[in-house]
Amino acid sequence: MSYQEKKTIVSIVSGALLLVAYCIYAFGRYNSGAIAQGDLKHWAGIMLIFIGIGIVLTIVIQIVFHILLSISIAIKKKIQDESLDDKEIEKSIQSEMVEDEMDRLINLKSTQIGFIFAGIGFVTALVSLVLGYSPVVMLNILFISFSAGSVLEGFTHLYFYRRGIQHG
Repeated sequence: MSYQEKKTIVSIVSGALLLVAYCIYAFGRYNSGAIAQGDLKHWAGIMLIFIGIGIVLTIVIQIVFHILLSISIAIKKKIQDESLDDKEIEKSIQSEMVEDEMDRLINLKSTQIGFIFAGIGFVTALVSLVLGYSPVVMLNILFISFSAGSVLEGFTHLYFYRRGIQHG
């Protein structure tokens, strides 16, 4: 499995866990009556907290991932050839994490699909208002569709890495 695939899997898992945690927390509080039905300020506060948690979590998880990946590559190289010095091991770690033209094309296509999903969620949120649903429903549709779009972007990355990608 390539570096890009491993990095994508880590991002998918952390994004999905964060989305599930939001749904459990927010809708659990709503069902228990802790949040009033039309209290947009409270819902916006919860979403901002989860956005902040997501940013910090992503940074920490990516740092830990890169440290663990570097250690595993170094150990693997040292087992293969014990005479390798630190500079050669560092070069092999850097070469493992190189991003080429295919990676950039996959990022572009995956980001497009994530944005399309988020756009569909945005339109769905607007339609929910037109149909008479509360602004809280609209806000949750927006948040969940943007978060799910990010997770879908990760799955699209994996799909393109496995299947390959065509230019044009």
